[in-house]
Amino acid sequence: MDDVKFGEILLPGDEDTQSRREKAVRKKFWPTFKRAVRQIPFSRDLVAGFYCALDPDTPARVRGIMLAALAYFILPLDMIPDIFALVGFSDDIAVLSAAFAMVSSHVKAKHYEAADRALADQPEGMKTI
Repeated sequence: MDDVKFGEILLPGDEDTQSRREKAVRKKFWPTFKRAVRQIPFSRDLVAGFYCALDPDTPARVRGIMLAALAYFILPLDMIPDIFALVGFSDDIAVLSAAFAMVSSHVKAKHYEAADRALADQPEGMKTI
């Protein structure tokens, strides 16, 4: 990750970029998450961040940063291919950790409640806040 800086990956982007990222994240987050869940030590925070990013009450810059990190997470091509066990998601974890650290004060109790419902495998919890 030497040539790629977190600041470049985590740029919030303009409204069009955020809209494209949101569509991709909505479509691909859960399949990617299910493949990675055992390797991500902060799954609950990640899912809460997902709900924070999709919450229209979240400030645009915060949404943009989370959507950028989540878009990187779901990309099929990244610095270290996700098919490599144990190390495949390490770059994703680094990006997600940095993004979460930047916006954690905006992740609210309702986002964690939605995450808890989703992680308990309640289908309605996986759709909206």
